Amino acid sequence: MQAPPEDWSADLPPLLTTRWLGRSFWHLPQCASTNDEAATRANQGCAEGTLVAAEQQTSGRGRLGRTWHSPAGANLYFSFVLRPTLGPGALPPLTLLVGAAVAETLDHMNIECRLKWPNDIMLPTAAGMRKAGGILIEMATASGSIKHVVVGIGLNVLLTGFPPELADRATSLQLAGESAPSRLALLAAFLNAFEPLYEQFLSHGTDFALACWRRYGWLGQACSVERESGSVTGHAVDVDPSGALVVQDGAGKRHVILSGEVVTKL
Repeated sequence: MQAPPEDWSADLPPLLTTRWLGRSFWHLPQCASTNDEAATRANQGCAEGTLVAAEQQTSGRGRLGRTWHSPAGANLYFSFVLRPTLGPGALPPLTLLVGAAVAETLDHMNIECRLKWPNDIMLPTAAGMRKAGGILIEMATASGSIKHVVVGIGLNVLLTGFPPELADRATSLQLAGESAPSRLALLAAFLNAFEPLYEQFLSHGTDFALACWRRYGWLGQACSVERESGSVTGHAVDVDPSGALVVQDGAGKRHVILSGEVVTKL
């Protein structure tokens, strides 16, 4: 299923209540990766809030170097540039804040959503929780500070068919509900939600981002985490002040997960 044609240059600006986020944007028929396109513009000195969206990605990617399935005309693929005056340690909480903004956007559209640490957007289906989107944040640093951050989001909106390797764990807004909002309305609603949350994050710090994420975080579920130091099996119970996942094992011991693959279907 594909979206009807839309004139983004004419239709997006009237939907925005933002002051700076998404006010400068490119809508591309196709690109390798919207993150790469946004990073190129960031390196050229574009304004904070510059947005790049595409109808199709030929080399879309997700976390841990995975390929992001990006067919034409059915989903949202977009990236935007931030220039926070923060240290690199602020990046994990920022990832959680972006997820919270997506969940808040969907919640206001009466679409139930949960956030699987660190960057997965999950929707309930008859077959259980399935992934409908993901977040990929990449940064450039200079002298120990963040030079710019590129926030990339992929969200399955109208897609109703997936490759075999994704069929048992992926879904879309269309599949999970009776209907899906238009992609343009969804994008504008996210931008309108994220800008004030981000500004509060800059003012109030990581605790604000963590509190936002906890409202939608998928916690309490059994999980197993593969990491370099060995696997941990237990239940995801919280995130710590750095944005790391806290997993409590069967003996009651809590493990802080800084990185790794969280598997929930045990």
